[in-house]
Amino acid sequence: MSRTIIYTYKEQEKELAFSYSQYRSIHEAVAAAEGIDLTEYLKMEQQVEAVSSGSKAVRDFRDSHFRKLGFGKIALAKKEHRGIGEK
Repeated sequence: MSRTIIYTYKEQEKELAFSYSQYRSIHEAVAAAEGIDLTEYLKMEQQVEAVSSGSKAVRDFRDSHFRKLGFGKIALAKKEHRGIGEK
């Protein structure tokens, strides 16, 4: 089931269809949509994860790196709940 990502890149708000079957995270999806190679970033993220005791260090590293790339807000849009029989 796909979701929608709302993100800001270089001060422009954009939307993107997202599915966990294609990408591990919403950050990987928006980078791919903007044509950014994350190979080196993913290696460094694994190293940060290996030496840190909690997820906060990884989250801070990710947020800092994506800000440097020109991204602002990156979030999944809220799900729309529909009643039975509604399309």
